[in-house]
Amino acid sequence: MRLPSFILDAVSFRKIEEDPGPPPDGGTRAWLQILAGHLINALTWGYSASYGVYQLHYTTTLKLPQSQIAWIGSIQIFLTFFVGTFSGRSADAGYAQHTALLGSSLLVFGTFMTSLATTYWQIFLAQGLCTGLGMGLLYMPAVAVIGTYFAKNKAMALATSASGSGIGSIIFPLIVQLLEPKIGFPRAVQIQGCVALALAIVINLLLHPRLPPRKSGPIVEWSAFLEPAYTLFTIGTFLIFWALYFCFFFINTYATTIIGLSDESAVYLLIVVSSVGIPIRPLLGFAADRYFGALPTLIVSSFALGVMLYAWIGIHSVPSMYIWSVLYGLATGATQGVFVGGLASLTTDPSKMGTRFGMVCSVLAFATLAGPPTAGALIQAEDGKFTWAEIWAGTVTIVGGLFIVGAKWMQRLAFRRSQAHEMQTSASQGFTV
Repeated sequence: MRLPSFILDAVSFRKIEEDPGPPPDGGTRAWLQILAGHLINALTWGYSASYGVYQLHYTTTLKLPQSQIAWIGSIQIFLTFFVGTFSGRSADAGYAQHTALLGSSLLVFGTFMTSLATTYWQIFLAQGLCTGLGMGLLYMPAVAVIGTYFAKNKAMALATSASGSGIGSIIFPLIVQLLEPKIGFPRAVQIQGCVALALAIVINLLLHPRLPPRKSGPIVEWSAFLEPAYTLFTIGTFLIFWALYFCFFFINTYATTIIGLSDESAVYLLIVVSSVGIPIRPLLGFAADRYFGALPTLIVSSFALGVMLYAWIGIHSVPSMYIWSVLYGLATGATQGVFVGGLASLTTDPSKMGTRFGMVCSVLAFATLAGPPTAGALIQAEDGKFTWAEIWAGTVTIVGGLFIVGAKWMQRLAFRRSQAHEMQTSASQGFTV
């Protein structure tokens, strides 16, 4: 019996030797890459977005401050972004499959080691460092590969792939929350590791690069920062992502300490935030491709996210908490979903997608590293209240949105200058003839 070609390609790590031409914008293999990216997002961002369950568990069992526990999840997200510079360039160089295999192996190994950890530093090394490195290696190849299969529908493809994080952030916290009372925390995390292993196998069978390797070129393309739109986009997303994971880390704690929900009920708020973002991501990606553009869509969603963070200040009852979770989930899902498409719109050369996206992710790494501990420190300074943390998060998100407005304006200005230059060139050539 002959195995399907995509399985043979995955097992043999075949490299593309010739340029296959323009992106197909569809077809079986292209959609399989979206599926692979969907599962990668579930296994990376879905896992990290479920850290609120761990935050509450570790705070209760280890009896340590919120800010100290938050460093475990922060270093995990930091590495997911920061390693993107290297894994993105590796994917551009033709090693997307190799990088994904190494990353998924580290992620699965780190998960099983987390189940055996009993002290703060053991958890930090297993869940923070090991899984974080694995996520960083695994995530970027998906973005680099999918970006080469689509042109007209690129924002929709990347947003559909990103919606996998919503699936993961439902599955992984539910595994721990529902199974821990029955079989204990270590066994629950081990089952989580088995799920991660199953997803990793499918991912490595499906992922298939389309373009020939780009061997030359630096890991960091410093000239990209000479583009005003790219630089403003990087600054804006830094500020947005500085506050983005505040809710994911602390919504369970807020629900139990401020609202008065039980630990079991609090986890469903995190699931609500994650689940409502699943359909909004591909829908907004489609709208961005067809009608509005990726950057304008990101601007609106980031402003909506900032408003919802301010609105969190007035939430003090169970019904209002659930309503707020739905609205916040829509805003954060939209922001995360269109973010990749926004950056793709600033990248004209598909062969540099992994490198340029990895550069932005490395900058965002420092934002996500500092964000949750900053929120934890503000909460601790206010004796467990969240007001100052909510004001900080809303403010930096709104300011970040203003920088994205600047990026869109500079992109439009550069386009007009390019058109004017082409018209002058054409006119001069016509005069010469």
